[in-house]
Amino acid sequence: MPKTSPDRRGLLIILSSPSGAGKSTLAKRLRAWDDTIRFSVSATTRAPRPGEIDGADYHFLAEADFKTQVADGGMLEHAHVFGNFYGSPKAAVQEAIDAGQDVLFDIDWQGAQQIRNSSLADHTLSIFLLPPSITELHRRLQTRAQDSDEVIAKRMQKSWDEISHWDAYDYVLVNDDLDATEAKLKAILTAARLRRTQQPQLTDHVRKLQKEFEETL
Repeated sequence: MPKTSPDRRGLLIILSSPSGAGKSTLAKRLRAWDDTIRFSVSATTRAPRPGEIDGADYHFLAEADFKTQVADGGMLEHAHVFGNFYGSPKAAVQEAIDAGQDVLFDIDWQGAQQIRNSSLADHTLSIFLLPPSITELHRRLQTRAQDSDEVIAKRMQKSWDEISHWDAYDYVLVNDDLDATEAKLKAILTAARLRRTQQPQLTDHVRKLQKEFEETL
């Protein structure tokens, strides 16, 4: 299993999809594959659902407190979704990236766009998941039995808006088979960790090679 290393910078791994396309399940599978990947705990103004724990599932904030953090630049990204605010606290993410730890984001295209336009853009890996069909997407939302028919209808209405932004991502996968999609995600992440921007030690290594080369002349 891969481990974090002080010789590389961490990645901001953005995993997005319309509700029901599998991003939460695949995010959990990635973390099971590599338990050093840190899941970004979002802040939200919505009320906790049964069983949710403050600080573990979400940071539950009053709307006024959330807006204050946004105004102070404390959120890496934020959005207003289904009547509530969601966002990613910036300080914890920056600390993890500097320490060589990957941070996984389960967010929508609005949040992804904000991160891609942030100071951490060079260290971002964005992946969008498409459902195999709209019919299957609707079936998955009904099967998981988390939402009322009214909420499911709203999620379906929003799904096409989210899908329409598929081409703003680095990678796009059709999630028609969880195991196959998981394997592709692992391959993408493994390659992204080897990007030049993620290997700060390369500069010193090249300088060492240059010095060695000059000494041989």
